[in-house]
Amino acid sequence: MSTHHEIPATPDTMVLGYFDAALPPVLEIASGDMVTLHSFPAGGKESLHPDPARVPADYLAALDTLVSGPGPHFVTGPVHVRGAEPGDVLQVDILDLKFRMDWGFVAILPLLGTLPDEFTDYETIHPDIDVARGVAILPWGAELPLDPFFGIMGTAPPAAWGRVGSPVPRAFGGNMDNKELKVGTSLYLPVYNPGAGFYAGDGHGVQGDGEVCITALETGLTGTFRLTVRKDLGYAWPFAETPTDLLTIGLHESLDEAMRQAVREMVRHVCARTDLTRNQAYMLCSLAGNLRITQTVDGNKGVHMLLSKSALAAPV
Repeated sequence: MSTHHEIPATPDTMVLGYFDAALPPVLEIASGDMVTLHSFPAGGKESLHPDPARVPADYLAALDTLVSGPGPHFVTGPVHVRGAEPGDVLQVDILDLKFRMDWGFVAILPLLGTLPDEFTDYETIHPDIDVARGVAILPWGAELPLDPFFGIMGTAPPAAWGRVGSPVPRAFGGNMDNKELKVGTSLYLPVYNPGAGFYAGDGHGVQGDGEVCITALETGLTGTFRLTVRKDLGYAWPFAETPTDLLTIGLHESLDEAMRQAVREMVRHVCARTDLTRNQAYMLCSLAGNLRITQTVDGNKGVHMLLSKSALAAPV
């Protein structure tokens, strides 16, 4: 029987702006256990809602207590999963996501985003979040369907890398900002350290592919995950499965190189799951694979490919 754990939203269970394999775990669990954890919006006090009554007290405590690293993200963890060793894969089943705030923020910030030289009239807005109706309400009246996910999920980076800033996604995952990593999806992450060291944070209420201005709807989320050690997979790069699709991930400073990586990874996964030759898998990706720009703003840009699992099925 698996056990369900909860990590409280307190400064001693999270870090601000970095990952580090040397950090002691905030929780130790067995493989297959479920973990519920909480996140705060990325950013500092300049991003707070103008109505102080709407700012959670635990969010303010974290802002006042934590020493900021190279990034703006509150990240909960690390979680030590017993039995995980370097070379294994951590399977992260995303079981549930709930909003813990009734607002978020979107910002245009100096020197950031896709068009930093063209947007220098810096601005932050605070859309309302109506969970009952399932919408975010923008200041000009438009409403967008809520579609929450954690921008950051990852394992602890290799110890030799030392303290790694949170903004740039890498081989351990991290700030991938992939809107497909939502409830019902399973994420697979390489393990570099004993116990894996799972982190999550950077709650997003809704985001477009690209995240072009630098932020999604940054907000607080509570997430529940099942963490399982997989010794049978050997993945060296993040990979995911939605209920309907395989999802491969490319990360690189160049969008072209990120695209090539996403395609290369999908060819490899298709070959591993079928009897198709590498040529046949490549042609299948051309017919049924869908490339999307994940984000263009995190240093290593992201491209992902979605391929329907139904395209892998041979006729009976």
